[in-house]
Amino acid sequence: MDRDVGVAPPLPESPAHDRAPSAAHPDGRGGLRAAVRVASHALIAGLPVAVLGVVAIVLGPGISAGLDNRAVAAWRTVFTAIVIQGVPFLLLGTLVSAAISAFVPAWVFTRVLPRTPALAVPVAGMAGAVLPGCECASVPVAGSLMRRGVTPAAALAFLLSAPAINPIVLMATYVAFPGNPWMVAARLVASLLTSVVMGWLWLRLGREEWLRAPKGPTGHTAGVSRAEEFRVSLQHDFLHAGGFLVVGAAAAATFNVTVPHSVLRLFSDSVWLSVPMLGVLAVVLAVCSEADAFVAASLTGFSPSARLAFMVVGPMVDLKLIALQSGTFGRAFALRFSSATWVVAVLSSALVGWWLL
Repeated sequence: MDRDVGVAPPLPESPAHDRAPSAAHPDGRGGLRAAVRVASHALIAGLPVAVLGVVAIVLGPGISAGLDNRAVAAWRTVFTAIVIQGVPFLLLGTLVSAAISAFVPAWVFTRVLPRTPALAVPVAGMAGAVLPGCECASVPVAGSLMRRGVTPAAALAFLLSAPAINPIVLMATYVAFPGNPWMVAARLVASLLTSVVMGWLWLRLGREEWLRAPKGPTGHTAGVSRAEEFRVSLQHDFLHAGGFLVVGAAAAATFNVTVPHSVLRLFSDSVWLSVPMLGVLAVVLAVCSEADAFVAASLTGFSPSARLAFMVVGPMVDLKLIALQSGTFGRAFALRFSSATWVVAVLSSALVGWWLL
């Protein structure tokens, strides 16, 4: 009976080359491909390192000598000075901005400022006298005001006037020009006039699509503590504006190194060219508003009106401020607004200088 039971014959073993590679055969094609892939990745990753190593060996002595060059040392000094000057006041501005966002209710601004935008502009311009900071501080504060519902024209008037007419700046101007109180009065009048005119111009000619709404916390979110709102707003504004401060400082330092001072002397003898020339110089030097009066006082070869233009234009239009405005309100706005502000500031300086100086 056992013979009736069918037993299937055993299947023949397949050849070794027909069997798929397995863990028991590490020398299979899969292992070879993995090894080739690892080697190629290592080569790709190591190639830049090798190239940089060769460059460092070949050009290292020249690079080291270049870092000791006077021009490079001057660039490094100017860049560091601008950043060191700007960061404390940028921090002050972001602290004020964060405090406004977290602790000041929105209805305060609607009650303090006139409801008519045309009247709100001069009030906001005169309110700039209470902020002891430079142009780095005014940008985040103006952005915070816009986020809280203040009309952009009034916020922009505040942005321009705050770094130019606050008590610290006026006191520094008085010290830089001893025995000449008319220079202090001229700076106050010309700066306030420029800020108000620019606010009215934006109110009349500005377009919403030119101004990018500043991003950041608006404050007073339900379920969020005031301390947390203050921290988030401070972190956002400081980190955002700080990067553009560095960009502007680098541009200003580059101009200081590349343009010879002999070029400036060509314009000092012309009454008509000296005012716009120092207006351009104020843009590219990007001196903090607390220190620009001492720089202006040192430019003895220029007329009083030209030195006034240097002090009026600088806190309102300079490279680092343009960079800060670009990052906060958009590049299209910064180019249009800065160009118009420069023209108004130069004309105001010439007019007030002719009147008072």
